[in-house]
Amino acid sequence: MANGKEGSSNPEGQVTLHIDGVVARITFDRPHARNAMTWAMYDGLAAACDTIAADASIRVVLMRGAGGKAFVAGTDIAQFSAFETGEDGIAYEDKVEVYVDKVEKLPQPTVAVVEGWAVGGGLAIANACDFRIATPGSKFAVPIARTLGNCLSAGNLKALTETFGLPLVKRMLLLAEMLPAEELLAHGYLLAVVEPDALDDYTDALCEKIQGHAPVTMKVTKQALRRLRDDPNAADEDLIRECYGSDDFHHGVESFVNKQTPQWKGR
Repeated sequence: MANGKEGSSNPEGQVTLHIDGVVARITFDRPHARNAMTWAMYDGLAAACDTIAADASIRVVLMRGAGGKAFVAGTDIAQFSAFETGEDGIAYEDKVEVYVDKVEKLPQPTVAVVEGWAVGGGLAIANACDFRIATPGSKFAVPIARTLGNCLSAGNLKALTETFGLPLVKRMLLLAEMLPAEELLAHGYLLAVVEPDALDDYTDALCEKIQGHAPVTMKVTKQALRRLRDDPNAADEDLIRECYGSDDFHHGVESFVNKQTPQWKGR
């Protein structure tokens, strides 16, 4: 996999998508600005997610920042200079929720690889992934109370609270603390903290592990968990029907009975 050290010289940055077999790799590529997101980059993320969601052959998605110093350091602050009224803020927060929702709704398992900062919008993107790994000393934060003086939407706050828990969210938002990877590992927010020179091997092994699991099972499980987040009595018959009616389920049963390793097709 790419090691995250290369970077684009384009001042506006870019989000690149590279599909290597069953693994899709999204790179936030604006290292001179710690990969702070421009509107063009947000649009690139949305396009990448649309491509991945439509490709059933993809089994796992990795997201990583170029340069090795940041995942994404929020939204490019210069873009806020054009804001004139509170309506601009509402439009912005609504727009960010749409982009983050595309990440969260990807049918494949998603992994955020954090080296350095995951701040603001970058934290929202990492938080929308199913798993997060980080290098030692990486920081996770939304320090807007001491920097920009803006706020997050209730939707984004809800998402952060569900994964971090209310006490940590209050520390990030009200005390503007930068929470270190080592502390978040202890809270279960991170899957692992990995030394930089071992990061590629770790992510490769993780991707290989996920590739060996039933895609339909993982897809419907993600959908069910999303529904339960908003409704504890959410309907699930369509998801159960899809999974138990899949070719993979019948193949899995046959393989188990015959003591064979299943070869999942994702259908």
